[in-house]
Amino acid sequence: MQIDALAGFLPIILLFVIFYFLLIRPQQKQQKQRKEMLASLQKGNRVVSIGGIFGMIKEIRDDFIILRIADNVNIKMARAGVDRILGDED
Repeated sequence: MQIDALAGFLPIILLFVIFYFLLIRPQQKQQKQRKEMLASLQKGNRVVSIGGIFGMIKEIRDDFIILRIADNVNIKMARAGVDRILGDED
């Protein structure tokens, strides 16, 4: 009787394991990489914001950054608004 009950739950358990490895685990890895990227921001980094604004970090505070987007044009934006750090080749 217990074996039949376990066999009935086996497809559900298998579905959860597949769901974990295909959806949950990659999302957690991506969130960890983003958190590390935001923590590694430094003054002078060239970045792109989520909205597509290119600029160079002029100043970094706890929750926001000052981004230089043109000569004598600085904007204040949330630190979480940075999409990616540009490399030298970009």
